[in-house]
Amino acid sequence: MKYREHFDRQVVREDVWIPTRDGRTHLHARIWRPTDAETDPVPALLEYLPYRKTDWTAPRDAQRHPWYAGHGYASVRVDIRGHGDSEGTPGDEYDAQELADGVDVVNWLAEQPWCTGKVGMFGISWGGFNSLQIAALAPEPLKAIVTVCSTDDRYDNDVHYTGGAVLGIDMLAWAGTMLAFAARPPDPTSVGEDRWLPMWRERLEALDPFLHTWLAHQQRDDYWRHGSVCEDYTAIDAAVLAVGGWNDPYRDTVLRLVEHLPDDRVRGIVGPWSHQYPDRGLPPGPAIGFLQETLRWWDQHLKGEDTGVMREPKLRAWLNDPVPPATSYDVMPGRWVGDDNWPSPSVSWDERPLGGTVAAPVLVRSPQHTGLDAGRFFPFGNASDLPPDQREEDGRSVCFDSAPLDGRVEILGRPRVRLRLDSAAPRAHVVARVCDVAPDGSSTLVTRGVLNLLSRHGRDRAVEWTPGTYETVEFELNGIGYAFPPGHRIRVAVSDTYWPWVWPHGERGRLTVLPADSALLLPVRDPASDEHEDEHGGRGPIRFEEPEQAPPLPVTYEWPAEETPERLVTYDVAKGEWTLEVDPNYGGSRVYPDGLRYEESARETYRIRADDPLSAVAVSEWTIRLRRGDDWDAEIMTRTELRATATEFIMDSRMETRADGETVVKRAWHRTTPRTSA
Repeated sequence: MKYREHFDRQVVREDVWIPTRDGRTHLHARIWRPTDAETDPVPALLEYLPYRKTDWTAPRDAQRHPWYAGHGYASVRVDIRGHGDSEGTPGDEYDAQELADGVDVVNWLAEQPWCTGKVGMFGISWGGFNSLQIAALAPEPLKAIVTVCSTDDRYDNDVHYTGGAVLGIDMLAWAGTMLAFAARPPDPTSVGEDRWLPMWRERLEALDPFLHTWLAHQQRDDYWRHGSVCEDYTAIDAAVLAVGGWNDPYRDTVLRLVEHLPDDRVRGIVGPWSHQYPDRGLPPGPAIGFLQETLRWWDQHLKGEDTGVMREPKLRAWLNDPVPPATSYDVMPGRWVGDDNWPSPSVSWDERPLGGTVAAPVLVRSPQHTGLDAGRFFPFGNASDLPPDQREEDGRSVCFDSAPLDGRVEILGRPRVRLRLDSAAPRAHVVARVCDVAPDGSSTLVTRGVLNLLSRHGRDRAVEWTPGTYETVEFELNGIGYAFPPGHRIRVAVSDTYWPWVWPHGERGRLTVLPADSALLLPVRDPASDEHEDEHGGRGPIRFEEPEQAPPLPVTYEWPAEETPERLVTYDVAKGEWTLEVDPNYGGSRVYPDGLRYEESARETYRIRADDPLSAVAVSEWTIRLRRGDDWDAEIMTRTELRATATEFIMDSRMETRADGETVVKRAWHRTTPRTSA
């Protein structure tokens, strides 16, 4: 990593209040811009988040916002209404108020004397989401965005549902996380000693756990269509640079955006990365000079300079070389490949029947704890994030193996699985994993996919299965770039459970699969397609600069005296109960240069018995404390629990907050909702 301390333009930082259209609520913003911008105006770049610019994202913000400012931009970090130091009360994620406020901020930035009138937006995850969504609202000054690890489909490619099934691991965990995050107070140094406590009390009284809303909409309805730009890609006028990682759950959005947006307004990059900006150097690498690459994007679309970025392939993707199974890789071996069109003419479909010599029906009835070796839904670059050796998972599934491969097989895109099957229960899931099986028997997870059979005719409806009836179902797996080597086998592992990723249906059933009528469809890439011309003027190999950032914020991280596992699986033999305990490890406790001490601890717990889908329980617990010397001390404690009967979900949440040891607000929620399709 190169830290750049000197730039062509000197930088000043200022904190300001930005008005919104209601005339009552102001959003708190931090702006880094060239000192001479009022005489030599610059475009503005906006990152718009609920995650608190004064502490939680401050280390990350320091890496990029001053860097952009030094290169001739006003780089702006704004707290969303009701979060961080902004006024107002928190709403649902990506609600109409958030997006309207975002449009107001874009327009306000364009009107400032130090701005040329052109604005870009960027962000990872939440900031990548609302960059896309605000681009679809098309405020005139917004000319370009960079969206990283984001989604175009809030229903089927977010933390709530997958393949029409409830995401047990993140539906609960992220709802619990956001309850704790939204409960954090504004900082007195920003809003004033006399204002912070009334502002905090107001937002605490307005809180309602997201989980209540998310489980009230178990099918793809208008709630999920809102903010899903896949509903109308033509609404996006801004130029879109879409970035993702093969180890991030949102990577399929990159593939869809480069497919559906016009060639002159979109480029995509997918690396081996986790849910992180790709310049941070967190596993799996290699990291790239992401800031330099985005600067090319901004200069092209906000300053009108020909940087050559639009002559890059429409999709640049990292093709993973085969690796033995591991929960972390410092660097993933492989190479960059480029395609000028997507879908690519260099990718063809290879249909591989599952049957082989097996013509008889095969029963699939997995134990309920199948899925404990799935790895983290949101890999963050931690040591236990990725799926371990899949042999135990394979043993709990029905596996269909190819013969040993005669040659190398490279795939790029979204594989599909077609299954001819019958379900013994009206409600069931089917899960397919594709694994790379080495001669020693080790099994590396390559990709996977889920289908709630209730949603087989569309995510907007629930159609129960008629037991005793065979149907053919086909569904996509997550996108991947991967090379299977000669001598290895390609395995398709099929199960009807995948806990805790997928919340089980209330009835334990079984699937009957006809292998002879079922197949794996692989998007096979011709390796000759990335042979590069040289003296004839063709494009050379794809390369990126080495990572470069602004100097890091001098933050001191404090780790617990006693180390605890990030992921711990235990089995109670007498009860037949499996427990997965997870520390999400978002960054732990830290001390900031201004003396702020931010303490954070979290634990997620998932329990299930191997023979009982109704034994599933998920719990998220958070403790957060913010203090600055003897002047300020605020604490937040939350607990969120989800369980279910055969007919309804049961949600229990509680929150307690304190200032200087005295209770500020203490609340508890109990909700139930019918299991309409989950």
